[in-house]
Amino acid sequence: MDDVAYELFERLESKHWWLRGRRAVYFGLLDELLPRTGQISSLDVGCGYGAMIPELERYGPASGIDLFPEAVEHCRRRGFGRVQEGSAYELPARGESFGLVSFFDCLEHLDDDLAALREAHRVLRPGGFVVISAPAYRLLYANNDRVAHHRRRYTRAEIGSRLEQAGFEVRKSTYVNTLLFPLILPLVLIKKLRERLLPIEGDVTTNLTHRVPQTVNEVLYRVFASELPLLKRATFPFGHSIFAVGVKPPTSEFARPSARASANPSSLQRPRAG
Repeated sequence: MDDVAYELFERLESKHWWLRGRRAVYFGLLDELLPRTGQISSLDVGCGYGAMIPELERYGPASGIDLFPEAVEHCRRRGFGRVQEGSAYELPARGESFGLVSFFDCLEHLDDDLAALREAHRVLRPGGFVVISAPAYRLLYANNDRVAHHRRRYTRAEIGSRLEQAGFEVRKSTYVNTLLFPLILPLVLIKKLRERLLPIEGDVTTNLTHRVPQTVNEVLYRVFASELPLLKRATFPFGHSIFAVGVKPPTSEFARPSARASANPSSLQRPRAG
């Protein structure tokens, strides 16, 4: 993704109904699930243009990593100083050095999502949290996913299984963007049929590219955000995306020997050479 794309997403960040809605729902749920006392240091894996870092900072010092130097540079220009280049498979951090690791729409980009979750387990303190959002259902895999370089879409059961295989206990796992799903599903299926019958070579449009009238955009946001009170008390059986939170148990067979982090709130280290 080039710098023009990052600037586009940054402009949409405060306007597009989906970007606003997911922040309202995800962080509304985290406000309920995370401890209310003390600061929680966090690491956002695949932080991109840094959309989630200001939200994570409500809990404590927030760091980020991204594979692409353009993303890191963009984040630093935005004033996010604790962002650096790094791989999800080898996080540049000491073991047990964070209280929260997030994968906001990141796991679907990775060839080995389980390896990334196990690496998150390594850098989390006992009792620490891993947070995941991901697109739902293989049936909905379309050109939007190919343009965004998604390897897969998930079911809620698959996300839960990945968390457990990586050594986490599932604290919350639910579909989200459910109220709009009856509208989204036929639109995606029609678009997939059109892509098959009338393919457009070099089509790089995404769901965020399409302009939505301001009034419609606001209605869609309010419908999406209205799920929060329900999700605080229940889980949804279907939806366009998945949101999950796992906890690293106090003791775990997956734990690796590692040095404890210092009191320095920034636990990121420079990547090792080689």
